[in-house]
Amino acid sequence: MTDLNTTWANPADWFNPVGREQRIKDYVDLANQLAWKRQASFFAAAVLSGFYFDAISIFASYGIVVLTELFDIFLTRRSKSWDGRDPVIGRLILKRIAINTVLSAVAICVFIVNIAVQQQSGGHFTPLFFLFSASVFAAMYNSQMIGILLLRLSIYGLAFVYIAFLDVLRYSPPLSSPIWLEFFTIIFVLYFIIDIAIKFYRTSQDRLEQMALLKNENQRTKAALEVKSQFLATVSHELRTPLTSIIGSLELVKSDKLGMMPATLKPIISIAARNAQRLATLIEDLLDLQKLDADEMVFQFKPLDVNDLVAEAVESSAGYASKLGIDVKTVFCAGDCRVLGDRNRLIQVMNNLLSNALKFSDVGGDAVTVRVDNLDDRIRIAVQDKGLGIPDDAQDRVFGRFSQVDSSDVRKVGGTGLGLHITKQIVARHNADIDYVSELGVGSTFYIEFDRLMDCDGIASNQSAVA
Repeated sequence: MTDLNTTWANPADWFNPVGREQRIKDYVDLANQLAWKRQASFFAAAVLSGFYFDAISIFASYGIVVLTELFDIFLTRRSKSWDGRDPVIGRLILKRIAINTVLSAVAICVFIVNIAVQQQSGGHFTPLFFLFSASVFAAMYNSQMIGILLLRLSIYGLAFVYIAFLDVLRYSPPLSSPIWLEFFTIIFVLYFIIDIAIKFYRTSQDRLEQMALLKNENQRTKAALEVKSQFLATVSHELRTPLTSIIGSLELVKSDKLGMMPATLKPIISIAARNAQRLATLIEDLLDLQKLDADEMVFQFKPLDVNDLVAEAVESSAGYASKLGIDVKTVFCAGDCRVLGDRNRLIQVMNNLLSNALKFSDVGGDAVTVRVDNLDDRIRIAVQDKGLGIPDDAQDRVFGRFSQVDSSDVRKVGGTGLGLHITKQIVARHNADIDYVSELGVGSTFYIEFDRLMDCDGIASNQSAVA
């Protein structure tokens, strides 16, 4: 914790590199937020006092308070443009705030002392309460700038002492008089105000220190993420080239183009080729994830016919579907079904959805259906399977990174847990929506909805908007 005495004694600390901008901005923000609340309190005090005392002098002194408040609002609005970098401007702002603090505090004290002077009997509870409220208000909301707080409370303290001595000077009472009791009570109240001002100041200091720590932690986290991202990209690129050669070599061996392979080696080579392909898919997914996180993935947005897009994606997955013995049916939409998108990235999205639908279906089971629907100003692509289904509480895991709905060691199908996360990110870049409906044991339907291109003018405007 910052040493209180050191900070109060060294005004240079008000402009330390860590907190100076934040202190002034906090002060300015609170001053703007609480201006009318503070003035509402003083207006109520003026109305109440004006009813029992000289209304003209009460509202005249209250008018001065309003003028200083308006000046304070004008000053704080100008101060909000400071970026915290130039200490000369910072000191000028502080000087202006200090001047207006003096003017405001003096105006408030004149307003309250005027009430006290007119109150000839019955003590000074009303003006003292107004002054006490103003002091507590300052302690609570001016604690960001200790110099300003001390300046305001010092002026209020003089007003407290003046009111305390007012009846002592008027009546010269003996020490046993209640007037002296009121005097000593006011001194105790001053101590109480100073005590709560210190507590609020310490709380403000703790908050600034916590903010500085959070800022440092945030910077370190960003640096760590940057290093991780660079490492991931470098390793992925370095792995991709030799892995491509390995996969190519294994495929040549499997196809007997390098000579007949013994039957006992074929299962081993097939397992190696399959796992090499899985590793290649993981590397591609990691590279895509890194590009998305760094906002470096390039999209070429062009008008696309969704029917053609779906037909191409279904054709590219035909081999996998045939291997599993599952038919893929398509239902195309009628009419104009164009969207604005990146063809290659949307083919990647469709391949992910079709791959999931096929691998989570039973081998030789019911067909997977891909529908394209024209919903007036929206185009929907839906991929429906009759597979395992998804539990009700699995939304975060479905679209999360490195997560799968069935994360057990004995799950039916493998995968990186990145496909649907990347799919969701790509869909979001197209200003589209992706979601699903599912029932365990019945199947799942994943659907994507795009804004439909209406005409040539619409295409041009949408292209410029997305780009």
